[in-house]
Amino acid sequence: RMAARRALKTVLVDLSGTLHIEDSAVPGAQEALKRQATFFDFLAPVTIRFVTNTTKECKRDLLERLTKLGFDIAENEIFTSLTAARNLLEQKQVRPLLLVDDKALPDFTGIATDDPNAVVVGLAPEHFHYEMMNRAFRLILDGAPLIAIHKARYFKKKDGLALGPGPFVAGLEYATDTKATVVGKPEKTFFLEALRGTGCGPEEAVMIGDDCRDDIGGAQNAGMRGILVRTGKYRPADEDKINPAPYLTCENFPEAVEHILEHLL
Repeated sequence: RMAARRALKTVLVDLSGTLHIEDSAVPGAQEALKRQATFFDFLAPVTIRFVTNTTKECKRDLLERLTKLGFDIAENEIFTSLTAARNLLEQKQVRPLLLVDDKALPDFTGIATDDPNAVVVGLAPEHFHYEMMNRAFRLILDGAPLIAIHKARYFKKKDGLALGPGPFVAGLEYATDTKATVVGKPEKTFFLEALRGTGCGPEEAVMIGDDCRDDIGGAQNAGMRGILVRTGKYRPADEDKINPAPYLTCENFPEAVEHILEHLL
């Protein structure tokens, strides 16, 4: 029991669809998170990180939304695909055409965007029109790298499922005969980057999320265990879409926390 106790060092938690759907928390999620955090503080240095592909808003707005919903989360505990994209832009030293929601722009403050020589695609419904897509298409044809913040097929809104950026990225890839560099989930680098500074290897981490491919498949490919929750964008039989199957499938986040506290510590 004592030897196994050191097995878990970090829990990665998805946000949209797992803890909340737009401005509604998943029932019981705040209490479950509080319970988990208290337990971890008391027991051992187990780190919680919140990892999200959301590109609809900057980290500051996201934190404000979560705080209003009653979640006790610190900004430095959130790792977003916007952060990963910004890191890549700085490494490549390029000027992006940013196809992201205006609310996400603060996370790119200080990045030059004049005379763009790269294309960055996030979830940006108001930019996904012919003129803008054509502008991106021409830049890529001229040699600009295509960077996808993520390629999610769809996500969950209050009124049902909605198209993610993936179909639009795929359209640009198809038209230009190129492959996008993807920075968010399910990329292995995203999960490893999220663990940076935790002193934890992938085999000592578990990921909780509602997206079987991006959250669970991605985490398990990076060497972690994945717990799929049946909330958010989950659809019946999602667990059959990846191989290996999820380490565990739970009804919701509180049930996933219960399992971790009972079996993984």
